[in-house]
Amino acid sequence: MRWRGRRQSENVEDRRTVGRPVAAVGGGIGVVVIAIIIGLLGGNPQQFLQQARQNQPAQEAGPGGVELTAAEKEAGDFVKTVFADTEDVWTRLFAANDRNYQKPVLVLFKDQVRSGCGMASSGTGPFYCPADQKVYLDTSFFEQLSRQLGAPGDFAQAYVVAHEVGHHVQKLLGYTDQVDQIRQQVPEVEYNKYSVRLELQADFFAGVMLHHANRMHDIIEAGDIEEALVAAQAIGDDTLQKRSKGYVQPETFNHGTSEQRVRWFSKGLKTGDLTLGDTFGAKQL
Repeated sequence: MRWRGRRQSENVEDRRTVGRPVAAVGGGIGVVVIAIIIGLLGGNPQQFLQQARQNQPAQEAGPGGVELTAAEKEAGDFVKTVFADTEDVWTRLFAANDRNYQKPVLVLFKDQVRSGCGMASSGTGPFYCPADQKVYLDTSFFEQLSRQLGAPGDFAQAYVVAHEVGHHVQKLLGYTDQVDQIRQQVPEVEYNKYSVRLELQADFFAGVMLHHANRMHDIIEAGDIEEALVAAQAIGDDTLQKRSKGYVQPETFNHGTSEQRVRWFSKGLKTGDLTLGDTFGAKQL
């Protein structure tokens, strides 16, 4: 995938280099002492420490900070570039439909992160939080995608980023709120069917984005499409369940089968036509 030397998104919070919370307010000892005093006075020292951690500015490196490896820096540059592509594409597509695209924020983190949807660990995988309209990603997931799931390649990684931004597009278009309302009204087994349609539409939107990004920046190289299709195949509910359990439970699917994910992503990538992505109205997924 051709990505080097192009614009990187500025809508990024890189929390990977944030140091220990004790470095945030007047030195480590000061923070600890204040926390102890708050506890003695009947307050919540943990809440204070969490606030100190949140208020600490990110550092490239330094006392109490975390220095990124060369591989981590490159992974961050790559994701920021793909994120910029999503901004360019969706801004143009929304404008073509007389709408304003509200850009999400990309949060890069390591190990664990606090989001508007609660705490999450790297094991959660990349995710979009509708509450704060941010995409959260630990770039170590790309290693898991390659080694554990057998889906290597930068275009496979671009598909992952584009999928999460696809969820943001769904939020802006109202699909997310509609599905959330349904979730409160039906049993979990029934809700899973709507969740699958939501995820498949995000796959379709990912394909649409990459289709138009290629037209704008000529990003696709030989073998790239195959990389993305392998990734879509690897994260299907049936494939993941076979890998972890040895059998599948279709009633628990909430992202779609490998075949469905590949098909909807491919449709978006091939056509770039937003009008073909109504997974909720589709009789057959």
